[in-house]
Amino acid sequence: MTTKIIEKEKAIKFRKKGLSYSEILKKVPVAKSTLSLWLRSVGLAKKQKQRLTEKRMAALRRGEEACRQKRLKITELIKNKAIKEIKNLTKRELWYMGTALYWAEGAKEKVEKDYRRSAEVSFSNSDPAMILFYLKWLKEILLIPRHDLTYDFYIHETADFKKVRRYWAKILSIPDRKIRTYFKRHKINTKRRNIRGDYHGLMRIRVKKSTNLNRKITGWIKGIVQKTLRCGVVQRSHARL
Repeated sequence: MTTKIIEKEKAIKFRKKGLSYSEILKKVPVAKSTLSLWLRSVGLAKKQKQRLTEKRMAALRRGEEACRQKRLKITELIKNKAIKEIKNLTKRELWYMGTALYWAEGAKEKVEKDYRRSAEVSFSNSDPAMILFYLKWLKEILLIPRHDLTYDFYIHETADFKKVRRYWAKILSIPDRKIRTYFKRHKINTKRRNIRGDYHGLMRIRVKKSTNLNRKITGWIKGIVQKTLRCGVVQRSHARL
């Protein structure tokens, strides 16, 4: 009985110092239910409550970080496995991929009433990897010479456009003077996350005198649609391509 009284007094003393139940149990080896019974009437000062709150928050942060690290590890394993599933690509595969990419991000001919307005081959994106893939498609598949390409980039007027232009020049392996700069003057959406160091604007690459090439690409897109989606509704929806 004397031992229990001593343990209870120790537990109350530790609790008044602001220790958590788990910390006290390491020093006073009793059942958690017994400890709870002993301490249910023990009040805590504001400073002690704050310590316990901070300790719980720290534990939550450690748990979140452990989950994040686990998620990152799983993600990396999945990506590495997926990378190995991609073998060397043939030129025909690159042709299809580039055509599909242009279908998604490139400029198309616009239909206006009963006539078509011509449009040159033009592709815009902010992803450097996508821009480089598109250039590879132009040069190796469509055999477009470098001197037939023009480079424009669009950036908000508040950004460091000289720094971003140098960034794109390095990515594209061209002198930065060959990149024309256009400024966006609209209000930046504050919910966007790429407004600081990760903001590189939008790059547009155009092919000079390429109206007929654009029409040819349009035909490739239509051919892909007809070969893969044989639904009449889908074909009719792309009849204007």
